[in-house]
Amino acid sequence: MAKVEVYSTDYCPYCRAAERMLSAKGVPFDLIDVSHDQDKRHWLVETTGRSTVPQIFIDGHPIGGFTDMQALDRSGKLKEMLGLA
Repeated sequence: MAKVEVYSTDYCPYCRAAERMLSAKGVPFDLIDVSHDQDKRHWLVETTGRSTVPQIFIDGHPIGGFTDMQALDRSGKLKEMLGLA
C-alpha cells in the first residue's frame, strides 16, 4: 500500500473530511499538523504551490486537497494510486 501523508490544521473541516474518507477506506496515513508550524506551512507552499490545507501526498507526490482526492476517487484513480486496485 502507498504511503499517505495529510498535512492539516486543527481547525479545518476539509482536513477532517479527508481523514474520514481515508479511514473509511482503511487507508493508514500520517497526519501532520501544521496549525502552528510556519516553517512547514512555507514548505507546503513551496512544494505544492498552494497555501490551503489539507495537502495530501501519496508516495511523496502531492495530489492536492480533499476535493482533489474526492475527484480521484470518483474517477477510480485513487484506488490505483493507493495500491488498492
